[in-house]
Amino acid sequence: MDTGKSSERRELSRVSTDRGASEAALWSWSAVELATAIRERKISSREATLSALERVASVNPKVNAIVDLLADEALAAADIADIAIKEGRAVGSLHGVPVTIKINVDVKGRPTTEGVVAHRDRIAEDDSSAVRNWRKAGAVIIGRTNTPAMSFRWFTENDLHGRTYNPWDRRLTPGGSSGGAGSAVAVGMGALAHGTDIAGSVRYPAYACGVCGIRPSFGRTPSRNLQGGPISAALMAVQGVLGRSITDLRLGLEALSAPDPGDPWWTPAPLHWPGSASKLKVAFFSHAEGYKPAPSVVAALESAAKALMAAGYIVEEKEPPHFAEGAQLWSRLVINERRQELSVGMEKFGDDRLRNFVGAWLKVTPEADIYDFSQAMKRRAAIAAAWDLLFEEYAAVVMPNSWEPPFLNDRDQGGPEAVREILHAQSPMLLPAVLGVPGLSVPTGVLEGVPTGVQIVSRRFREDLCFAIGEVIENAHPMPVPIDPKG
Repeated sequence: MDTGKSSERRELSRVSTDRGASEAALWSWSAVELATAIRERKISSREATLSALERVASVNPKVNAIVDLLADEALAAADIADIAIKEGRAVGSLHGVPVTIKINVDVKGRPTTEGVVAHRDRIAEDDSSAVRNWRKAGAVIIGRTNTPAMSFRWFTENDLHGRTYNPWDRRLTPGGSSGGAGSAVAVGMGALAHGTDIAGSVRYPAYACGVCGIRPSFGRTPSRNLQGGPISAALMAVQGVLGRSITDLRLGLEALSAPDPGDPWWTPAPLHWPGSASKLKVAFFSHAEGYKPAPSVVAALESAAKALMAAGYIVEEKEPPHFAEGAQLWSRLVINERRQELSVGMEKFGDDRLRNFVGAWLKVTPEADIYDFSQAMKRRAAIAAAWDLLFEEYAAVVMPNSWEPPFLNDRDQGGPEAVREILHAQSPMLLPAVLGVPGLSVPTGVLEGVPTGVQIVSRRFREDLCFAIGEVIENAHPMPVPIDPKG
C-alpha cells in the first residue's frame, strides 16, 4: 500500500534501520505505554506514528482493514502533539497515540463511505462526537477502518473497499460491523480502534480477532445526531472501543465518554464506582433451553469461571431472565421499525450480499404494526427491570459472545434458514444491546488456531465491574497480540 509521499517512506524506513529493534516495534506498544512514554518525552508522537504507518504498509495489504489511510494528516497531528509536549502544555490522556476510526462516522474533510459505492464522495463537514472526543484527548488518527455496506452484517466486505480478512484465519469472518477495527488492532495497526455497536458490532469483531472490545452502556458515549433516527436504534446503538488489553480499553473509553453537545441521551455517569475491585458474586451462563454451545464456547466459559474462582470470586450457574425473548426483541423492534427504510435503502445503496442478508432477515421477522411495536417496547422495559434485579444479587453475568466460534465468511448468504441460525447463535450479542447495558468481550486463548473468548455483562454504567472481572480472565489467558496475519 502507498503510505504517502516519498519523504514519508524514507522516514518509515529510517524508523526500521536507524533506531534500535525495540524502538522500531513502537507499533506493538500498548496505548498506555505510548501515552506515558510520549508524555515523559522518552519517545515522540512522530516516532510512534511513523512506526504505526510502517506497520500499516507491511501488513494492511494482507488484511485490508484500513481503507482510508491518513498518513499526511497523522504526521502533521503528531508534530503538533510533540510541540505541545516540548512547550510543557497540559495534554490529554491519549496525547500522541496512533488510533483508527471506523469509516461509518464522520471525519471532517474525508468521505463517510460506510462501504457504499454511492457514498464514495460523501465528504464530512465536521467530526463526529467520537472523533472530536479522541482528538480532544490528543489521539492521532492514522486511518479509517472497513465495515460492511451500511454497517449491517457480521461479515466485513463491501463493493467499494473489498473484504477485510481475519488475521488468524482468512476463511473466517473478522466480525462485523467493526471488522476492520478488530483486524487492525489485532495486527498492530493503531493502539486503539473506534467501533460502533448496535448488535455486537464491537464485541463480535473483538471475539473473532482475539482482542478486547467494550460496548458501553447506552448513554455513556455521546453521538451527536441532529437529524434524529428510529427510536429503537437510538436506544441500542453506541460508540465503543477495541484494543489489545482492558487497560487500554479503560483509557480509550474515558476519552470517548467526554460530553459532546447534540446527544440528548448522553449521561454524565461516573466511570469509577466504589467497590469495583472487590471480590464479588458472578452469574455464570453457559447453557439455556434451545441453545447448544459449541465445544470451544463451553471450554472458554469454563476456563473463565475457573480463573474467577481461583481469584476468590463466587461463581454460580444462573440463566438470566427472559434470555430468548429478550434477544428476539432486537428484530421485533429494529427490523420492524426500519422495515420500509431497509427495503428501500438496501435496493438503492446495498451490495448484493447485503441485499441477500437483509432480505432473508426481513423474511424471518414477523411483521408488526404500531400496537405490536408498543407491546415490544413494554416487554423491553419489563425484561430490563428483571435484569436490574438480577444485578442486585450478581455483579455481572459471564456469558458467551456467540453460541458458535467465529463464522466462515459469507455464512449469511444461505437464505432465510441460514439467517435464522445466525440470529440464534448471535443471541448473546443482541440481548445486551436491547437492554442498553455494557458488554465486554475478553479473549480466553486460542483453540486450534481460532481465538476464543467470553462476554461480561453488567448493570448500566457499571463498565468498571466488567473491566475488573475481565482483567482476572485476561490475566489468566494472555494473548499473543499483536500478531502477523496468517495466510
